[in-house]
Amino acid sequence: MAKAKSVFFCQNCGYESAKWMGQCPGCHEWNTFAEEPVVVQPSKKSGSPAAVKKERPKPVQITEIQISETARTTTGIGEFDRVLGGGIVAGSLVLVGGDPGIGKSTLLLQTCRNLAGMNRKVLYISGEESLQQIKMRAERMGKFSDSLLLLCETNLEDIREAILRMMPEIVIIDSIQTMYNENISSAPGSVSQVRETTGALLQIAKGMNITVFIVGHVTKEGVVAGPRVLEHMVDTVLYFEGDRHAIYRVLRSVKNRFGSTNEIGVFEMRNDGLAEVENPSEYMLSGKPEGASGSIVACSMEGTRPVLIEVQALVCRSNLAFPRRTAAGTDLNRVNLLMAVLEKRAGLQLSSCDAYINIAGGIRMNEPAVDLGIVLAVISSFRDQPIDEKTIAFGEVGLSGEVRAVSMAEQRTQEAKKLGFETVILPEVSRKQAERVKGIRIVGVRNVRDAMSVIL
Repeated sequence: MAKAKSVFFCQNCGYESAKWMGQCPGCHEWNTFAEEPVVVQPSKKSGSPAAVKKERPKPVQITEIQISETARTTTGIGEFDRVLGGGIVAGSLVLVGGDPGIGKSTLLLQTCRNLAGMNRKVLYISGEESLQQIKMRAERMGKFSDSLLLLCETNLEDIREAILRMMPEIVIIDSIQTMYNENISSAPGSVSQVRETTGALLQIAKGMNITVFIVGHVTKEGVVAGPRVLEHMVDTVLYFEGDRHAIYRVLRSVKNRFGSTNEIGVFEMRNDGLAEVENPSEYMLSGKPEGASGSIVACSMEGTRPVLIEVQALVCRSNLAFPRRTAAGTDLNRVNLLMAVLEKRAGLQLSSCDAYINIAGGIRMNEPAVDLGIVLAVISSFRDQPIDEKTIAFGEVGLSGEVRAVSMAEQRTQEAKKLGFETVILPEVSRKQAERVKGIRIVGVRNVRDAMSVIL
């Protein structure tokens, strides 16, 4: 008979230990161990009738392996296909994470609608909503095909039997934290349940060549709830970002075995679901103030797509002993570094000033190419002198005040020209690439002093 025992799991990374420990040896987090019961199956001896000899796989030379182009199925949502790497790969396991209410279920339900309209057999399994709730949400999106099947179930064995009976092409699991395996005595959402359930879904996806989408909730730190091993087991990890009270949503790829991890998809939340934003640059720059100091447009590359964003800065004298520094949409430590460079290399007295940096539109950008835009916005606000509205800047700023080269300068310049900008401030070493684009003024700068002289 199976023996029951208890072990301790780290709730952050899934590290297993026979006893409780204050600090996890795997992820070095404190107070993350929780006791969970597990069932140990007795080992089968080689002489017993239950022992079945299997033919062991043999190594194969790498030169003998034949590869073929992976066939993809489009979802009918261009931004979703972009993040997936061109479409859905059959037999893949995709994890979609995000805050509650951000739009994960809405996006996947729209995807099911499009796939069902292409005569694809889709099975939507929900452990959180009833069939009536899903139907009410579906009625806001439009008409659905009969190829979409709905199932409300949390038992993994019942789900496996339903998949074997219906044999769909795409399966949606909403959400992984509600599913449970009867052989595991711990509660749904625990480390053991999430790991075993995901392992079973992985076998279904690979063994039956069925694409499985898993919905996962995120913690307050912004990572998928459950063990970290969950992200290692799946083929693709997608994160849905954005403020749930705002209309924009950003779908970002963190891991993708079938495509790039630098692509993003931008959506707008409407009453009838999520709508694609095909030109995020124009969308992010809508409502830009005219003639205001501390504002400039910068360019960031997200995969192969250049995205123009407005960088805003507000610098004012501080009455506090320690001036306040705040950054929204970018790294605060990077902002402090750039302000120290300006004080040391450009002679600006910023140590006694409060500074507030904001990336308008709510999108988060961490590419170093935004450095020059932040620097020029701070200078403009400190001197209270507006920058020309038709000017755009991009470039990385080093600790010596130098403006370093960035990739894809030509593509960034072409995007700026398409949106009507007339002047581009960029690193001098990237000037030759940008000059291939005709009809726009190119200004190359070597350091922050050169950039300051251009705008003042």
